Amino acid sequence: MTTAFTDTAPEAKAQPRDHDGWLVLAREVAAELAEDAAERDRAGRPPFEEIEYLRTAGLLTLLIPAERGGGGATWRTAYQVTREIAAADGGIGQLLGYHYLLSWNLHFFGSPQLQERVERQAAAARWLWGGAFNPRDPDLTLTPRPTGGFELNGTKTFATGARVGDRLAVGATRADTGEPLVVIANPLHPGVTRPDDWDNIGQRLSASGSVSFAAVPVAAEDVIGSLENPSPWVTLVTPAIQLVFVQFYLGIAEGALASARDYTRTTTRPWLLSGVERAVDDPYVLATYGELVARLRAARALADQAIEEIEPALHGPGREDLTEERRGELAVLVATAKVAATEASLTVASRIFEVTGARSTRAALALDRFWRNARTHTLHDPVAYKQREVGAHFLTGEFPPFTLYT
Repeated sequence: MTTAFTDTAPEAKAQPRDHDGWLVLAREVAAELAEDAAERDRAGRPPFEEIEYLRTAGLLTLLIPAERGGGGATWRTAYQVTREIAAADGGIGQLLGYHYLLSWNLHFFGSPQLQERVERQAAAARWLWGGAFNPRDPDLTLTPRPTGGFELNGTKTFATGARVGDRLAVGATRADTGEPLVVIANPLHPGVTRPDDWDNIGQRLSASGSVSFAAVPVAAEDVIGSLENPSPWVTLVTPAIQLVFVQFYLGIAEGALASARDYTRTTTRPWLLSGVERAVDDPYVLATYGELVARLRAARALADQAIEEIEPALHGPGREDLTEERRGELAVLVATAKVAATEASLTVASRIFEVTGARSTRAALALDRFWRNARTHTLHDPVAYKQREVGAHFLTGEFPPFTLYT
């Protein structure tokens, strides 16, 4: 890479403690990432240096309570920081957003004692959390050991952050009882294999390849909790991660639109029949930008509404009082935001070429990376099923069932 991130990162000890301060920091980090985003996308190397930059800047500990050594921020901040980083590099935005959600598994599934113990460790070492949850793969197996604890076996694909994570949040099935559990695994154990096998067209720096476990020990104290008979509050884990997706879809679109604007202002030539001397005066260019900006701002407003409504549920003291109905309302709202963000990101990232011109397709500019990034992750789960959820609720009042996708 051309940028030595760790030499330019803001000091972690100077972490801001308010929402606006975190966003200022995120924009500084994003500006640095944007400098050579195209080059790093082409190289497609595992993002170890980028993670060190996030670590040094203090963004990895943002959600950990201040009294445990973290940034003391809330989900409103975490969501918007994810969006800012994704505008510069969609893959790194995905890594960071997944990290926030995976770290919050301690709250969704764990006891207060476990939360405090692990969050103190995570803050001190500034861990990046990776995951191994893909519910469409065969389950990992967690087998009790005669001497205590468990051993973990199996393989997961699409394991975002597993290649570069300091700790992994893992979904596994207990071999003797069939109970679905969430556990912490140390990826440095020799039984963990993390191949560099992520070679997709987009989100190339999201480190979303496979991870395998062969007789990896898991201490009893590192079992976070159970997915069996979850409460309505626990099932917010799915809308919460879906709203993470919304943020980096919007970030990708914002990055695409900003890059296109810069190119149109400085390089794009007016069409010979336009009757104007500058591309920024071409009425068709102006109308297209107007359409794309309006579409993106509408999706962003819906996403911000979803953030405002879900945050009190994620942090509120009355989690035991969250009803199935309220959980369902939040799930539908997030699904609506995801439909809008998916359409906005794909449309914006595709249509920017209409307002930048033929020369903007040069490989060196890599403006296509925005569309490749959006297209790759928006296939995570079919948006048609989110549209169905929204339509079913509108027509019949039906709420989405709880799965790790809804």
